Order: sequence, then structure tokens, then C-alpha cells
Amino acid sequence: MSPSFSYRLIGPASAGEGKDLLDGKNPEDRLRRVQALLSDWLRMENLVVLTAAGCSVAAGGRLMSGPHKNNLECLVLDAVDQCELGTGAKRMLAWKRANDYGKGNFERWLSYLFNAQHLVGAENSPIDAVLWKDQVRLQSDEYGVLCRLIERAVFAECGIEMAVDHASGRGRLPSESGHIPFLAKLVARDATLGRTHLFTLNYDTLFEQALEDLGIHYFDGFSGRATARFDPSVYGLDLYYPGDVAEGRVRRFDKFLHYYKLHGSIHWSRAEDGSLRARHQDLSFTRRYRAASAPEKAKLLQSRRFEAVPEVGILPTSQKLTQTLEAPYAHLFRLFHARVNQPQTFLLVLGYGFGDDHVNQLVEAALTNPSLVMLVVEPDPASAIVDRVRGYQDLGHRAFVLTELVQAGGACSYRVATFSDFARNVLPDVKWLNDYRRLRAFEEQLKRADEPEDS
Repeated sequence: MSPSFSYRLIGPASAGEGKDLLDGKNPEDRLRRVQALLSDWLRMENLVVLTAAGCSVAAGGRLMSGPHKNNLECLVLDAVDQCELGTGAKRMLAWKRANDYGKGNFERWLSYLFNAQHLVGAENSPIDAVLWKDQVRLQSDEYGVLCRLIERAVFAECGIEMAVDHASGRGRLPSESGHIPFLAKLVARDATLGRTHLFTLNYDTLFEQALEDLGIHYFDGFSGRATARFDPSVYGLDLYYPGDVAEGRVRRFDKFLHYYKLHGSIHWSRAEDGSLRARHQDLSFTRRYRAASAPEKAKLLQSRRFEAVPEVGILPTSQKLTQTLEAPYAHLFRLFHARVNQPQTFLLVLGYGFGDDHVNQLVEAALTNPSLVMLVVEPDPASAIVDRVRGYQDLGHRAFVLTELVQAGGACSYRVATFSDFARNVLPDVKWLNDYRRLRAFEEQLKRADEPEDS
């Protein structure tokens, strides 16, 4: 990180210091102070991490609002609008373009659409049609086509895969994504402390891919291999070295954590018997989709390859709260509530914009836990998230937000307190991560040495 950038840690005023707990320190001392506090917090018994869309941006993830090129609503609806649709569906998309298009209300609009689909298409429904504004009326079959195309487009935009290193044939996340160092440092905690519990609101599988790449074992609520079945009882299990257990001594396997996908995942699907299954598939076809123009995306969405796309766990609609009351989401949210209310808990929040009320309610309830400390990492000091955390400080003197220190008249660089910066530069370093990097570099050298020279 350039020395021209610096951190700001906003904490309770009653902590004995100013609102900025790093006030009066130079950039290097600010960083050391943050790392010292993190070292203390990471030694708390219970570590809970909550992540969301902001953690995937550096690897190509989409946000619910922002510039068109990275705005999920714009990217999805631009592609769907180019598909073969009925007149009513076309008029509905035209209305959406004319009303707050891409300004963060995608969830609300989708909730209206999918609610109307249910009202019109449900068996024995007494409702024949729903009249939308500007006299837009969709036929019952139009709803199914439009909603399915939107589901496919959301899947494709979230189907991020690790880049392939053609020299080695192995997957690689972009070094700037931060997933590799973040996970490596999480599992390097003192083995005598509780396991890390990583919760995410993302549909993408970047964390799973990074866990595989690092050789970190994890339980994600599914049992089995080929077509894993959802079984929340696996969260009560752990990994130990068998010899030590037989000898009456317990020594846990170090590289392990518990992983929870609160809103589902692109690799989840419903079996014919109604059970929830998980199976990772090749996502290379989504790479082509994400790089295509809107008309090209439309052709792909209507192709045979996309017919096999499963339903996304929970679509980004305002009905998410209702869906979380059903299995498996009820189990996952109950486990999140239980974890953040454990004694001696450090809650680390990254890449989350506090846009989900049902999640916010659980976070706010956790702040009544007298031994909980919460750190929110947010790059923009002018964000409403900073004000929200300040409000949380009234609930207890344990809520902190790490952001960029911007001088008067300056602007946020979005290079400080991002997920990638936090993972690579702020979290205390891990020796075995450096060993891992050297081993990978050595493997690459051997690979190149074995390749025949061009004649």
C-alpha cells in the first residue's frame, strides 16, 4: 500500500480516545495499531466472519448498484431485454428502464415480478391477470419465460471461476481478489481457540474455489461427495488426528473451518424428491457469457446449455425474509444467530452494504451480547455504513469501522480498507502462506523445465 494512503478506525468515543482511534499517528503507526487490535480480537474464543458482494468485486463479482459495467440489474436486464419475449414482457422492461434503472431497487422490482408470477400462475389461483403501470399486462406464460431468463442471467453473472493458469493447468484466483491470503490467515489462528465460522451472502463459489486451492477442509452443511445432500448436523462435527484420539489426547486438524451460504449458491439445486443437493459444475461457459455483449448474452441465455442452469438459492428480491423461514435457510440463519451470541465473539464484517433487513436484525441483536466485538471494513468514509456503525455504538461500546483516512478536500481512493487490501495488508501475516506461495512458484519452474523447447 502506498504511504500516501492511510487508515481510520472509528470506535466508541468512550474508549478513552477520539472518534478516530488512530488520531495523531503516522500511516505506518496507524497500520501497526490496527494490526495489534486485530491480533487481540482474533484471540477471542469465537470468530465469526460475515461477507457479501463487495468481497467478490476484485475477482469480477457484481454489485446491486453502481456503474453500469458492474451493476447486476443493468447487466441482467440488458441481456434479457434482447431475448425473444412477448409484448407485455418487453413493455415491462421498458417501464423499468424509465424508472430508477440501475439505482439499487432491483430487489424490490424483482419481488413484484415474482409475486405476480405466483398470483397468476399458481394452481387454483383465482387471479387471471395483473395490470401493471402504463397498462402493461403479461400473459401467464410470459411470466414463466421472463422469470426463468432472469434466473439464468443472475446465475451467469455470479458464475465466477478461478482463472486457469495454462502453464500449470491449475486454477488461480486473481492475486488482487484477496481470497487466498484471507482464508490462509483465518485458519492460522491458535489451534486451542474455537473454529472459524465463515458466513457469506454471495451466490458465487469463489470462497469454495480458494479453499480447494489452499487444501483447507470445510463443512458447508452438506454430506456426501458426488451429489451432496443438505444435512445441517455436519456443522456439529470437527476434524482430529486419529492417533491422538486413540491415545486419549485430542489434537485438531489445523486447516479447517465451517462455511455457511445464507442465501444459497449457484451450485445448489432441488432433486426430484425435494431434497437440496450440491454439485459443483464446470463454469467455463459463464466466462464466455460475462465477456459477451448484451445481444450475444441473449442468445446464450436461450441456448440449450443454459437450460440446465439450476434455480439460484434465493433471488435478490425483497421476499428474502420470507424465504429464509424455509429449509435450508432457516437452519443457516439460526446457526448465524447462535454463533454471534456466543461468549467472547469477534464478528468481522466485510463487503456487506447492510442492505438486508433480516440480516441487520440479527447483527443488531448480537450487539446486546456483552462480550461481542464487531469490526466492519468499509473503504468509503462517506458511506452510510459508517453512520450506521456509529449508531450501533450506542447499543454498546464494541462496534468499530475501519475505513480510509481522507484529508479535507480529498476523495476516497477505494484502495484502502477493501476486502483485498484488508486480506493482504491488514490481517496479520501467516508463515505457511509464504511457504505455499514458494511451493507453487517451484512447481511452476519444474513445469516449465519439463516442457520441450520450440524447435
